Amino acid sequence: MEYEEQPKRDEAAYITIVEGPPPEFAEVETEWTASLAEGPSPAVVAMCETRTLNGEVLVERCRQAWQEGRPARLDFPQPDGARAELEIIAARSEQVPEGQKLILWVRVEDFEEVQEDDLEY
Repeated sequence: MEYEEQPKRDEAAYITIVEGPPPEFAEVETEWTASLAEGPSPAVVAMCETRTLNGEVLVERCRQAWQEGRPARLDFPQPDGARAELEIIAARSEQVPEGQKLILWVRVEDFEEVQEDDLEY
């Protein structure tokens, strides 16, 4: 009998952007996002949208991690080719005429993690 290996409690669920340009992040200032940014260090909530082939699967990956008390993280390319990671705090998939769109809200503690060119105000 085979057992599926369970992720460790501190093992993050990842959504990785492999192809295409770096995501563009827009700062979000609403009541519900302000509560999500609370924590031991100052942070803001930013949102990005990206096309995907399997949006519901990616959203479910985040939901399952959160149910298990694990973080969800976005791994993405930066304009200089380096990789960066941010904590995903909310996710939604949406059907649009071009296909599926994944909408992610991320917690940004250090503005240097997300280049200023990527944050729209």
